Amino acid sequence: MLRLVMMTIRRVFLGQIASLALLAIAGCAGAGHQRSVSDRPLIGIASLASDSYARAVRASGGVPVTLPNAGGETAKLDEYLALLDGLLMPGGADISPSEWGEEPHPTTRLLDEDRYRFEKAMISAWIERSDKPLLGICLGSQWVNVAHGGSLVQDIPSEFGVEHSNRRHTVRLEPDSRLSSILGATELEVNSYHHQAVREVGEGLRVVARCPDGIIEATETTDPARFLIGVQWHPERLMPEDELQAKLLRAFILAAAESRSRASAAAPTAR
Repeated sequence: MLRLVMMTIRRVFLGQIASLALLAIAGCAGAGHQRSVSDRPLIGIASLASDSYARAVRASGGVPVTLPNAGGETAKLDEYLALLDGLLMPGGADISPSEWGEEPHPTTRLLDEDRYRFEKAMISAWIERSDKPLLGICLGSQWVNVAHGGSLVQDIPSEFGVEHSNRRHTVRLEPDSRLSSILGATELEVNSYHHQAVREVGEGLRVVARCPDGIIEATETTDPARFLIGVQWHPERLMPEDELQAKLLRAFILAAAESRSRASAAAPTAR
């Protein structure tokens, strides 16, 4: 009975999304797109920072679902945890440094209060009460670290004398990392739009990529059974031309699809 109820809710949920024209699924091509919309994993995007995230999810075989943060509303968290198959935390402004006990640097540009409250609650619930895939991009990767109890460098240029905003640079990946395995590389060129970065790494995370100047560029969970990765660069802006970046999004969507299949197999069958 529970499985039938969840399937019904899922169908209604998808219908509502389609009726609001949030999804432009028709005409997609590429891996995974032979499945019907109802078979594709639902990927929550915590706040609509740019439609490039939705396009990247859709192009990789997922169904993008933008999660509203109006009023910092968190009443729907349980529903999101039950219905979504993966969570993408997008880029944006800066997390309040009060999270790790610091005052704001003069260059810190804080997230608006609604988005801050919603995203903090969303990622905390997702990490603590779910084992489903999570991908953090730029600000999203910083949320991954802060939600695990880590801290951030508030301004890279003033502290380290290097610039990481509006440029391209090389990153070096740990060869034994999940990220390196996904990309099939230990070094790649990325875009860069951030002035903050991970300082103290949160519990349960490991550093898996750095810029040659030492700035941390990616982290991932130490749990080998879970897909949980944060990257400082913007892979969605480099798709589809950059095949390495496309691999990362496809791996995330595949992990979400596998998570959904496991959940469906474990659910009680109707009698």
